[in-house]
Amino acid sequence: MEDDQEQRPDSLLPYEEWIETALRQVVAQAITHVAVHGLPGQHHFYLTFRTDHPGVVMPARLRTQYPQEMTIVLQHQFWDLKFDAETATISVGLSFGGIPSTLVIPLDAVIGFADPHIRYGLRFHPLMPEAQDAAEPAPEAPPAPAEEEPAADPPSEEAPQVVSLDAFRRRTPPKS
Repeated sequence: MEDDQEQRPDSLLPYEEWIETALRQVVAQAITHVAVHGLPGQHHFYLTFRTDHPGVVMPARLRTQYPQEMTIVLQHQFWDLKFDAETATISVGLSFGGIPSTLVIPLDAVIGFADPHIRYGLRFHPLMPEAQDAAEPAPEAPPAPAEEEPAADPPSEEAPQVVSLDAFRRRTPPKS
């Protein structure tokens, strides 16, 4: 049996790239909002990023532990959260194993964002620069003062899980 549907022609416009760029701005707006107003109610964020992306600043011990990808949780214990629109970077202070650390994450390094409280999540393709300078890793950021214990337990060393956006979409209940 033949398929009666016409096949959609290939687009000469990069719609998928434009959509990802727009959705990265949702992440930037969420971070900016929380930096100014704090996390409301039970909201909290999971932010997954490529640690090998140029411009990521993190302690060497964490880079060794997470050479490609890392997920941080922004919930109770973090400080100095900022989004710098000029450099398109997120910076945040967190404690790992009781040791305070400052992370700087380019928005292009972000590959996942979720707010589990409302079951909202986004997945991105990493935007790696065309010509990477593999000369030396980004410098380690100076530690920020900490008042509380670990903000985020480092994720286990299991293989990263890809989460489908369908899991975060609201579904209408079936009609009886």
